[in-house]
Amino acid sequence: MATESFNSYSTGVAIKVITVALLLASSLQGSMANSDTSMMRKMKMKMNHNMTKDGWGWGGPHWGLGPWPGYNSSHCPFSHGNRTRGPSRIVVGGSNNWNFGFNYTDWALKNGPFYLNNVLVFKYQPPVKGSPGHSVYLLPDFSSYLKCDLSRAKRIASPTQGGGKGFEFKLTKWRPHYFACGEHNDIHCNLGMMKFFVMPIFRY
Repeated sequence: MATESFNSYSTGVAIKVITVALLLASSLQGSMANSDTSMMRKMKMKMNHNMTKDGWGWGGPHWGLGPWPGYNSSHCPFSHGNRTRGPSRIVVGGSNNWNFGFNYTDWALKNGPFYLNNVLVFKYQPPVKGSPGHSVYLLPDFSSYLKCDLSRAKRIASPTQGGGKGFEFKLTKWRPHYFACGEHNDIHCNLGMMKFFVMPIFRY
């Protein structure tokens, strides 16, 4: 009888200990959740304040890019004249158009940011005897872009579509876009540096 009473008592104590532990864990979890929620709420309010005051903060004090005495938007590496509302037509390569030997990756970095509904215009001469001309391919991913691997790329403009006003491509999707010339066994992409990528963003 004494043994049974002791076992019953031990079982009761164990159940109470487990119950208290579960209650404490539940209370701690709720406290942490409330703390996290409060912290997230404060961060959201801070971000909303920054966005209201400085847009997305490019060039604003919250990004450490200014303003400071003598500051202007040209000091910001992300600033560019491509800020007008509504769709903008941007000639790829500027006055160089879409040609062999021009660094288009560098051009894209210097002329960004690009926005949704911007229109990229590819201008290039049609093929002539002894020259295959150019084309425009849309590559599927960054790895293909780095390697100039056009095996899974989609041709969006043929060698004859770059004349006149050029071939136009509208940036309608919020995702990276990888472009390259696919002529002459990918030599134009590799040696000719005819490739670049853009990530269109929403206007603020």
